[in-house]
Amino acid sequence: MIVQQVAASARDALLRSIREKRARIGIVGLGYVGLPLALRFTEVGFEVLGFDVDASKVEALNSGRSYIEHIASAAVAQATSKGFSATVDFSRVTSADALIICVPTPLNRFREPDLSFVIGTTDTLVPYLRTGQLVSLESTTYPGTTDEELKPRIESRGLRVGQDVFLCFSPEREDPGNIDFTTRTIPKVCGGTTAACREVGVALYGQVIDKVVPVSSTRAAEMTKLLENIHRAVNIGLVNEMKIICDRMGIDVHEVIRAAATKPFGFVPYWPGPGLGGHCIPIDPFYLTWKAREFGLHTRFIELAGEVNHAMPGWVVNKLAAALNERGRAVKGSRILVLGIAYKRDVDDMRESPSVELMELLIERGAQIAYSDPHVPVFPRMREHFFELSSVPLTPQAVASYDVVLLATNHSAFDYAMIAKHAQLIVDTRGVYLEPASHVVKA
Repeated sequence: MIVQQVAASARDALLRSIREKRARIGIVGLGYVGLPLALRFTEVGFEVLGFDVDASKVEALNSGRSYIEHIASAAVAQATSKGFSATVDFSRVTSADALIICVPTPLNRFREPDLSFVIGTTDTLVPYLRTGQLVSLESTTYPGTTDEELKPRIESRGLRVGQDVFLCFSPEREDPGNIDFTTRTIPKVCGGTTAACREVGVALYGQVIDKVVPVSSTRAAEMTKLLENIHRAVNIGLVNEMKIICDRMGIDVHEVIRAAATKPFGFVPYWPGPGLGGHCIPIDPFYLTWKAREFGLHTRFIELAGEVNHAMPGWVVNKLAAALNERGRAVKGSRILVLGIAYKRDVDDMRESPSVELMELLIERGAQIAYSDPHVPVFPRMREHFFELSSVPLTPQAVASYDVVLLATNHSAFDYAMIAKHAQLIVDTRGVYLEPASHVVKA
């Protein structure tokens, strides 16, 4: 009875501080997910403390500067004026009432889940945890991660999850560059290790999100995120396969998709491209395929889509090589300009961009590579890729000087009419050029 009263007291005190906006919010990881969330909590009146291991990010934020293109520095400056601050000092975790973990979950070189960022972050937080805190994981992962990896580490400190501290999983749903949806308007799924954990998590997110969707467990919340992204990966795999079939048959797959999309029911258009990009869709399906093996299951459908999507950069390069060959040239020695190296239109996000793989494949074949991307002026240092390149200004003279213009990401800032007029050869992976032209090759 005394234990139940203590647990209820910790829960009720935390709920009151959340509802009265007295709770201090700690956001761990200040990237594409963590920073918008920090700004949103600050916007509604919470005191927010951001944690990151990158001192340059911390210095920029505390100076009121943004390092993410679609997040204005003015928004960061406004947040700092309201009390938002960032730090590399994780001992200050103790002062936070709610801790939201927003760190990467990539794949390792064997295409298996790499939880090193999640586990390393949790191990860093654990010595500073105390009674009366909420810990919420937002990083996409396989079902069971929150209860199997975070819960034992938290309880190793002697804190009881569901009584002393509260543990949730609430998957991120950020879509960088999408002006139609914001952190506030995208519904938030939340599952807790216990009912009390879920209650606290729902209360917290309900302060900043218009609609919170409770689910029965952290596993259900983890699986929800995977299903969302596997749904997209499988459908993109389907249209990428359709692209190959249509190409062989002399049919424009984009024309077919546009026509099919006129059906008012039963069809949702997905569009082919040079491969999958972003931190979620190329990666998340493999988190489930890995976990499914523990249960003796082989996720054939998911893995087949992954094979199709993974093969797209190679298919595009082969189309480019064939187009050059028809003009009496080889890839080796050709000057190739890659248009767009961000993973999707009108953002500066380079994570898992298929453009990078295209560049590497072409360099392996001996091509001379340059790129133009108004959102990425200098090629950034990435964990696995780096080129000593800067964005080439697009002028008629520059475009005409390349043997091939490879359209990889269809940014709205590109002058497509000018490019079509002056380019010797265009390889279009995005279906930008609708009308047939002798120097435009669809890939």
